[in-house]
Amino acid sequence: MNRLVSYAIAALIILAALFSTLFVVDQRQYAIVFALGEVKKVINEPGLHFKLPPPFQNVLFLDKRILTLDTPEADRFITAEKKNILVDAYVKWHIVDPRLYFISFTGDERRSQDRMSQIVKAALNDEITKRTVREVISGERGKVMDAIRQKVAEEAKQIGVEIVDVRLKRVDYVEQINNSVYDRMKAERTRVANELRSTGAAESEKIRADADRQRTVILAEAYRDAEKIRGDGDAKASQIYAQAFGQNTEFYKFYRSLEAYRASFRSHNDLMVVDPNSEFFKYFKGAGSGGGSGAPRK
Repeated sequence: MNRLVSYAIAALIILAALFSTLFVVDQRQYAIVFALGEVKKVINEPGLHFKLPPPFQNVLFLDKRILTLDTPEADRFITAEKKNILVDAYVKWHIVDPRLYFISFTGDERRSQDRMSQIVKAALNDEITKRTVREVISGERGKVMDAIRQKVAEEAKQIGVEIVDVRLKRVDYVEQINNSVYDRMKAERTRVANELRSTGAAESEKIRADADRQRTVILAEAYRDAEKIRGDGDAKASQIYAQAFGQNTEFYKFYRSLEAYRASFRSHNDLMVVDPNSEFFKYFKGAGSGGGSGAPRK
């Protein structure tokens, strides 16, 4: 019985030792086989692999995918104008030399991220101190990122890392000077608005004056044309009257007298003090008077 137990224990120990020599490498990982801190083998291909059981050999897995290093807080930098700005950036990177990466950080991801953060911060400081705020924000932002990417890539090669991309997420002033910047922007916008209002008012007055001038000219020309037409009409009317009444002078005098009577006696309350024998009442006399004396008819 004791012998069977011993055999079972021995079999379990052998199986455990056998399983400790087997390990599986995922396609998203590197596997580094090392012994006492010395790298023995780097495995890039996925699948089942063998090694010596611990403590003779151990395995460390490294992620071969593209990783992101994102700063938790924006860092402060000084521009060429001696202005403080806050810059928030992120870096896309991945491991290309697992052996060099392991030697540099002994596989400690936290140490590698701290080192990458230092490299990025140094590159940002070198580039931002050469440029103004306007250049960093818009004018030369692409050039800034390209320069930072190149510097970070050169440093990253020394630790077995390749830089895929570097981007500036946010560039902003520090809180102490935000208010002064906003006030200056507000004053500038107010000045531009006042200039536009002044220009608009001047154009409005110009248009209004031109409209008034055109109105005066149009009214004057219309009045001139109307008077001309009226004069032509009166002249033609007088000509027609002259032609019509010239054929019978006595009838013309009689017609004009009727018009005079009509204009004089517009109301029953009109009162005239005139000699009945005057020329005005000539046609009020009898038909057979022929212009002689006689009282006017009522």
